[in-house]
Amino acid sequence: MFVKVSLVINYLGQAAWIMNSGHATLSGANPFFEMMPAWFLLPGVIIATAATIIASQALISGSFTLISEAMNLNFWPRVAVRQPTDIKGQIYIPSVNTILWAGCVLMILYFRGSAQMEAAYGFSITVAMMMTTVLLTYYLLYTRRWNKLVVLMIVLLFATVELSFFVANIAKIKERWMFLFFELFIFLTMYVWHYARKINNRFVRFVDIGKYIPLMAEMSVDDSIPKFSTHLIYLTKANTRGNIEEKIVRSIFARRPKRADVYWFVHLNRTDQPYTLTYDVSELHDDKVIKININIGFRVQPRTELYFKHIVRKLVRQKELNLHIRPDGSSKYNSEPDFKFVVIEKFLSVENEFAIKEGLLLNAYFILKGLGLSDEKAFGLDKNDVITEQTPLVYNPIQTVDLTRIQ
Repeated sequence: MFVKVSLVINYLGQAAWIMNSGHATLSGANPFFEMMPAWFLLPGVIIATAATIIASQALISGSFTLISEAMNLNFWPRVAVRQPTDIKGQIYIPSVNTILWAGCVLMILYFRGSAQMEAAYGFSITVAMMMTTVLLTYYLLYTRRWNKLVVLMIVLLFATVELSFFVANIAKIKERWMFLFFELFIFLTMYVWHYARKINNRFVRFVDIGKYIPLMAEMSVDDSIPKFSTHLIYLTKANTRGNIEEKIVRSIFARRPKRADVYWFVHLNRTDQPYTLTYDVSELHDDKVIKININIGFRVQPRTELYFKHIVRKLVRQKELNLHIRPDGSSKYNSEPDFKFVVIEKFLSVENEFAIKEGLLLNAYFILKGLGLSDEKAFGLDKNDVITEQTPLVYNPIQTVDLTRIQ
């Protein structure tokens, strides 16, 4: 609020100086510096330069924060996030930093000089101020729950000034048409990702694992089914002891059933502390079906496979869950235990029948998903121990097939 008021007062001061300057044109003069007393000009330049540097750093860190929150709200594809300090809010996103670098280079090549940049900058600042007023309105009404009349008076005060700036700068939009394409790209990315994630989440169903445990135990000792792996591990989003995703059940039993000596379900939980690294183990059925919850601090790089193998070795040393008397899949030819992680990815089924809008959005979603961070990298899995399964996403199946047999 303080910064916003200060900006408005400064712009009003510049307008007052122009109105009383007695000149029809500025002739290259800068009202911001011209209205300063002569003795304050050098300190003013120093302060303005420092403010520019601070503002640029705020833009960079603000971009990281916005993209991080957009990922949490399902408005942006999953990308790598680094934690340079122990404070959770201080983050670094390499891909966003690269985009900002490319944007700066393109801006310099496009404008070539600061004079051409001023028009675009003025219009962008005006739009940013208007968006700030909109957000301030929502904050005062729905978070602080201020009186609507008070909020209306505040909004009218800012809107009157900002709309006048907007009208004065609207002619300058031609100087920044290139940035409209970049802004459209950002908007479309967020819209596509959010829309498609909502559709995708409709098909995420959790089931009671207790219904399927007897079948897993029976299949585990059924020699008529080829053994898929000694230890079969699935990553699950279910944070409760007795639930897993329905797609995991289908993966185990559908088509070619996956027989294993031990079925593991691993859930990763991010904590608000920087260096948390704890876990708990739940035996769901007689050493054959086990669930592990791993709690990871926000600064800890997820290395799920490393943590899992460490947990299993510790359970064997402590002779828990009878793992020490169970073969681990190693042999005289290969001393490595037999672990297999299964990652389930969705693809857009050809059995769908889309309207143009839905088809474009869902196809764009899977393209963006391919550009984002893969599950193997996100969870820290070695590719040689990972089986990636493709499962079709059938959103709007074809209802009728007009296929006629020729006699």
